[in-house]
Amino acid sequence: MKKVALFLFALVAGLALNAQNARLPENVTIRTLDGQAVNASAMIDGEHPIILSFWATWCKPCNRELNAIREIYSDWQEETGVKLVAVSIDDARSAARVKPHVDGNDWPYEVYLDQNSDLKRAMNVVNVPHTFILAPDGTILWQHTGYQDGGEEELIEKVKELAGK
Repeated sequence: MKKVALFLFALVAGLALNAQNARLPENVTIRTLDGQAVNASAMIDGEHPIILSFWATWCKPCNRELNAIREIYSDWQEETGVKLVAVSIDDARSAARVKPHVDGNDWPYEVYLDQNSDLKRAMNVVNVPHTFILAPDGTILWQHTGYQDGGEEELIEKVKELAGK
């Protein structure tokens, strides 16, 4: 029993170390809302932390989270310089609904389409919403799955903590 517990501890510690060194993949193509193919690394500017949110038009918690953030996003940007990038996992059948959905919600975020789930797979996203905080160089600093009302406060506190503010 003791050996099993030690093995599990070592496995979890190893996974945590790998997660700390994980980065946004540079060789994955996503699309803008206008259909332009771009490399996923285009969302990194090297200067600001990034909140990367995987979402879908049909996902109610995703929409609640992104709408809640919209209300305070400009304050977040002023205070921390953070940029939110929303990556839709809607497939080819529902991708046409993404731009009207974003416009209808008046989201001020950069929004990309991951219709083939290439970025989703590369980042090991299973369920949405799945939110990451990335360092300015694309290193994954934190991640969380799901959303509960008020969760945006935990998110900005984490950004501040990681940005040293």
